[in-house]
This record gives sequence, C-alpha cells and structure tokens, in this order.
Amino acid sequence: MSHQTTTTELPVVVIGAGPSGLAAAAHFRGRDVDVLVLESGPAAGAAVTQWGHVRLFSAWSELIDPAGEKLLADAGWTPPNAKRYPTGAEWVSGYLQPLADVLGDSVRYGTTVTSVAKQSRDRLVSSGRDDAPFTVHVLSPTGAGHIQARAVVDASGTWTGPNPLGGDGVVAIGEAEAADHISYRIPDLQNATERARYAGKHVVVAGTGASAKGALIGLTALAKDEPNTRVTWLVRRSNIGAAFAGSGQDELPQRGALGQQAQAAVAEGPVTTLNGFRTSKVSTGSDGRLIIESFDNQIVEGVDEVVVLTGFRPNLEMLSEVRLDLDPVLQAPRQLAPLIDPNEHSCGTVYPHGAKELAQPETGFYLVGMKSYGRATSFLALTGFEQTRSVAAAIAGDHEAAARVELTLPETGVCGGSGLFDDETAETGGCCGTAAEPELITLGRPGPQ
Repeated sequence: MSHQTTTTELPVVVIGAGPSGLAAAAHFRGRDVDVLVLESGPAAGAAVTQWGHVRLFSAWSELIDPAGEKLLADAGWTPPNAKRYPTGAEWVSGYLQPLADVLGDSVRYGTTVTSVAKQSRDRLVSSGRDDAPFTVHVLSPTGAGHIQARAVVDASGTWTGPNPLGGDGVVAIGEAEAADHISYRIPDLQNATERARYAGKHVVVAGTGASAKGALIGLTALAKDEPNTRVTWLVRRSNIGAAFAGSGQDELPQRGALGQQAQAAVAEGPVTTLNGFRTSKVSTGSDGRLIIESFDNQIVEGVDEVVVLTGFRPNLEMLSEVRLDLDPVLQAPRQLAPLIDPNEHSCGTVYPHGAKELAQPETGFYLVGMKSYGRATSFLALTGFEQTRSVAAAIAGDHEAAARVELTLPETGVCGGSGLFDDETAETGGCCGTAAEPELITLGRPGPQ
C-alpha cells in the first residue's frame, strides 16, 4: 500500500534567498524542519547585489543572524570584523552566499514564485482549508510547476516594487514611455558606464530618504569633476528642513551624518530644490530632452536623466489567492502596522515582534523581512532576524519560543540597510532609509529582502 504524504511531512517553503529568507532557513535547519528556499535570481542576495556598491549603515555585528552564524561556524567559516561596515557586495560575498552554500540543496535558484494558494481551493473555499497544504506555483528553467508546502514564509522583499515618479503613487503620464532616461536605483558613479550616463547632464532626483540623499551627495561630487553636471531636486514636502536629519535631530548617528553631508551638498553644489513638487506628467521636448510637470503646474525642462528614489511597495499580486489581513494604509500585517507607522515611530522605537504580529488568517503563512513592513520605511535588520526566529519556532510547534523576545536592540535601534557611509572602520551604527532600504537604504530602502 503506497504511503500518502501528510502535510507535516512537506517542506516549509521560504520565498527569497535574501537576508531574511536565509535567516529563516537557518532557523528551520536548526529545528530539523525540512525547508526549501526559492530564489528568482541566479545566486543568494540577488537584490542586495543590485545595490552592491552602497555601503551599509550597520556594522557586521548587526548583519549576521545567530542561527546563520552557527551553521557557518560549524562549517569552518571565519566571521568578518564585527566593527566594520560592509558594502552590499561584501555582505553577499562574506555572509549571504556562504550561508546559502551551507544550506546546499535547500536553496533553489532561478525559481520565481508566481502564485501561492491552498491545494485544490481558491480563496473562497473554507472547507478543509486549514489542513490543506499550500501549492506554490513556480516558473523555473525547466518550465512551470507546483511545489507542495506545509507552510510558506514570504521573505521576497520589496526591491522589485519601487514607487513611481508620479506624485499620487501612480505612474505619471509619460513615465513609462521615458523609461530609458529614468532609474529607480542609487547611481553607481564609480562605474564608468553609469558615470558617463550622468556626467555633464541635467539630472533630476526625486525623493527625500537616505537613498535620495546619497544620490545628491554622489552627483554633487561628480559635478566637481564634470562642471556641466547640474541637479534639480524634486521634494514633495513644502519644507525641506525635515529631510536633513542630523545636527542632533537624529538618534542614529550615521543617518544623521548622511543628512548633514546631503545638506552641505545641496548648499554648496549645483543643486536647485523645488519644494511641493508632485509629478503629474513626463513628456519630451523639441530638443529630445524631458519635461517634468507637477500637479500645480511647476515645470522642469531640459532634463537628461531622472533618478527616482521615492520608496518601495510589496508585490501582493502573487498572493491573490491567499487570505491576508493587511493594514489598508501600509499594506503590512494589521497587527504589526501600528508598531511601524512612520507617522508614529522612528527607527529606534519599534519594539521587537514575531509570529503573533505577523500571522495571517491563512494558517501557516507569514510575511517576514522588508515585505512585512509593506510601504513603511526604516526596516530593522536585527528585528528581521527576530521575526524569522519567532516564525520558525511557531511553525515548528514551539509556541513558547515563538512568544519569547530574544532580541536586544542598541539604544537607538539599528536598521540593516545601506547609505552612503564611506568610512568602513567607524564603530557607530545607524540606519538609512533605501531596503532595505532597506532597505538602502535602509535595507532600503532599497533594501534587503
């Protein structure tokens, strides 16, 4: 008589081999729970690699998950200097890829999750739903397929969902048509090809977070070598003051330092600032250069390139058949949203949380990492590691451990993300706003997955 597989014999599927996804896998491995990590990219940390030129605000001591560190140590790994600040590329090569290598066949690359559902049930069917396994629909080099799972942890991040230039959250008229001249990433001005793209050009930067500040600093430095380079900074706020955290205004030293550097760059560099600018339309002038218009009829003409750094949003399309309970504003788990609302909390005031706050109506489904924050910024990398520890414990049935808080944050809190912090030997931590930002960034924004 053939053996019929029970739900508990199926693996837990983790979506994304970024910092949070690999941390989750390490925690499942430590609990002897079969886990399968599905990564759409060709290697671990594929999203982080795309902002690999950016140095993080967090030191190595704040970027390594304890369960991941144990797996690596058992394999003979030598940890990096805890006080150094890696770039995104160094984070990948020094920790993320080695951890994925230790996890071995538990990590599957080139596999894109297109949908998550309950086996044989659309979202309307309740009968037997809790006991039914998940069906994870994937697209891989061998074609489309299904993977059954006892639980699903979505750690896919928000990197693939940059917010548009449009000032109302919708792609501006003509924005898509001007795609060849618009980037949604921090420019790598050390790269010759990318440097040439912006050198001597009129560049528009949109956004006020850490990523935008980093771009302003970099472009201002470029203008010293290429005097014809000029920058127009589009700020949606009516007052620019709050955009420059620093001078004692920011509890995170390196984020404050970035704000001070950006403030100096704007004051001394070839930067024109337009406040209250909410883009409505992008068009092409008779000279072939872009024209950007706001809803209140402000106009910027003669634009060669646009750098849009206005944050990120989660991809929820692949979860259309999963029953979710998300905050209507942040698109984060409803119980988590009040703790991370950017109108109420800064990087250092979000207390550690776990499975309880992340749980969804769909039993066995969790959002973790940057994606769990929805549209909120300042994701905490250390908090992400705590999320995965708690969720892994809950799925493994250790509810006492799931409810326990095992994270002690620095007094200011530390976001795992990138900024334009250049001194890799400094010993103070911080947070930026690119993912991720996170974001990056805080991990961010952009941010790690």
